[in-house]
Amino acid sequence: MFFASDNGSGAAPEIMAAVLRANDGYARSYGADPIMDRVRQQIRQTFEAPDAAVYLVATGTAANALAISLCAQPWTAVFCHEDAHAALDECGAPEFYSGAKLALVPGDHGKMTPGTLTQALGRIGESGVHGVQRGLLTITNVTEAGTTYTPAEISTLTALAKAKGLPCHLDGARFANALVATGATAAEMTWKAGIDIVSFGGTKNGCLGVEAVVIFDPAKAWEFELRRKRGGHLFSKHRFLSAQMEAYLTDDLWLRLATHANVMGARIATGLSSRPGVRLLHPVDANILFTEWRSGTHDRAEAKGAIYYRLPAPEGREAARLVTSWSTSDQDVDNLLSALRA
Repeated sequence: MFFASDNGSGAAPEIMAAVLRANDGYARSYGADPIMDRVRQQIRQTFEAPDAAVYLVATGTAANALAISLCAQPWTAVFCHEDAHAALDECGAPEFYSGAKLALVPGDHGKMTPGTLTQALGRIGESGVHGVQRGLLTITNVTEAGTTYTPAEISTLTALAKAKGLPCHLDGARFANALVATGATAAEMTWKAGIDIVSFGGTKNGCLGVEAVVIFDPAKAWEFELRRKRGGHLFSKHRFLSAQMEAYLTDDLWLRLATHANVMGARIATGLSSRPGVRLLHPVDANILFTEWRSGTHDRAEAKGAIYYRLPAPEGREAARLVTSWSTSDQDVDNLLSALRA
């Protein structure tokens, strides 16, 4: 009963098979492999962006940090939610690669609001040469609270940023889960909503380790190539990244895997919401749940094999983060709910 994170799951069989096929014979290195040519076209079609520049890296941190560095200068602020992955879980990588300062924006349930972003934009960048300038807006979808932004909500936020001349980035480590949850298309969630560059995740959704950086302004492509190489994230045996992404996008595998993960998350939410003494701390939009329950539940559940993250909670209560994945089974969910039963 593993619910600690979706990146704790194995790789989907289709991904593993593709990697094995790519292992046969020889291929050009550093992204010149023929598989990458096909991936580039797949992603352009998926995002309805025929001129987009497409690059692959192995980790979400690299994707986000390099994307942010492409758009932010060392004297600028990167506006993000105060609980964003870029702020709390990347060990300063966005700052390291860009030199920029993160400007933390509050908001309930992991989401910035037009009001909180407007306040932050008004507070920063108004003191001339003495203060940090405005640089970039980055939005996480699915959020770290497990909630999602709709394309309309993203459009509202990016409009505020662009009114100040800011480019906009989307951290899509769980991009597929967000699309499934909202019913949006990749284009509607990104460039049609004002996003200039997106980190398109695969690792958390059934891949071994691959993320795409999709840049909607191809004029930025060469600079990104240089930054990726200088940052140590240009893979030599790139075909193994390409093979994963090709299989991920073929026959909508990425959406099918995300749909399953979201359905399993909804099953847990339904099972817990009717339990006395149990409270869901955020809306459950995708495959991440934050719960609070009575003291003693952790020990009982873990004794029966449940694995998840414990969180701080008020005295007499306990809290947890539960994450489902493409490989979470109905039996896993049933066993978890049984283990949590008083």
